[in-house]
Amino acid sequence: MRLKMIPVCEPKLGKKELENVIDCIKTNWISSKGKYITEFEEKFSRYCGAKYGIATCNGTTALHLALASLGVKTGDEVIIPSFTMIATANSVTYTGAKPVLVDSEPMTWNMDPIKVEDKITKRTKAVMVVHAYGHPADMNPILEIAEKHDLHVIEDAAEAHGAEYKGKRVGALGDAGCFSFYANKIVTTGEGGMVITNDEKIAEMARLLRDHAFEPKRFIHRYIGFNYRMTNLQAAIGVAQMELIDESVETRRRNAKLYNSLLKDTVGITLPPEAPWAKNVYWMYTVLIEDSFGIGRDELMKHLKERGIDTRSAFYPIHTQPVYAKRYMGEKYPVAEEIGRKGINLPSGNTLTKEQIEFIANAVISARK
Repeated sequence: MRLKMIPVCEPKLGKKELENVIDCIKTNWISSKGKYITEFEEKFSRYCGAKYGIATCNGTTALHLALASLGVKTGDEVIIPSFTMIATANSVTYTGAKPVLVDSEPMTWNMDPIKVEDKITKRTKAVMVVHAYGHPADMNPILEIAEKHDLHVIEDAAEAHGAEYKGKRVGALGDAGCFSFYANKIVTTGEGGMVITNDEKIAEMARLLRDHAFEPKRFIHRYIGFNYRMTNLQAAIGVAQMELIDESVETRRRNAKLYNSLLKDTVGITLPPEAPWAKNVYWMYTVLIEDSFGIGRDELMKHLKERGIDTRSAFYPIHTQPVYAKRYMGEKYPVAEEIGRKGINLPSGNTLTKEQIEFIANAVISARK
């Protein structure tokens, strides 16, 4: 048994991050003004193929800000996948709108485009797509449906920095894309988020609402705004992280390739997907533990923890969450339920070594009965 736990996903920070933060402290630019804010917004949005970036204090606020900037409000409906982290649903709820759920499709574990159109009503205002665990959703059919019904498309790309759909990076494929820079993300600022867009009007509204809706005449407000600003300290870390983003993405993909090679012949394990049209960045290396493995997902997590390996379960679908269960009583989303029951996140961070991945894979294989 190892004394030191292998974490699920720890950040990789270096000398440049420290230098930038020290610069903020020495110059007293530590709040939401400063050169690093603009630099980070420009570098990250440009990387994703978008004209505008609006940095926020976390990924959930980025989602809420995008929805608010598009005018989503009480009485509206927003279609989202049931298989997602709860922030997706919460961000819709914050606006007063109703999250309307669709199931995932088995190949990518993302929103099933075939099921989207059936959920559209006269109240539907937007579709919020989630690129789960770093694998892009199948965007073209969803964009076509949205155009047909005059709906906005928001990408929840919190888990998918650098992921590609048919050669284009996610985040700039719809009206707005939202990212998280939490400590376990491929690019981190500790806490932080960003809305990116190619629409100048959306960008202007997002910038306005992000900062209490302050306008040129200070302390006069025409809108209900928010305090969703990122600090210069956070952005300073993000600027440093952007210097290594390509390397960070390739490290995740290289780690996944090694995991796949070690686990591919193990009966009862379904490896993470990568569609022919996709570039999966494997934010979390997630496998499904099938019944033929011999023990359940939760028992495997206990087995790994005893060997010093930290893990996480896959997301529990929104319709099964206690806070939302009454609203979706009687609704069934079998693919989301299956992924939620079987999925396990193995350690995935950029600090992992080859020896650690081999140790983890062997520990998984040894648990099979």
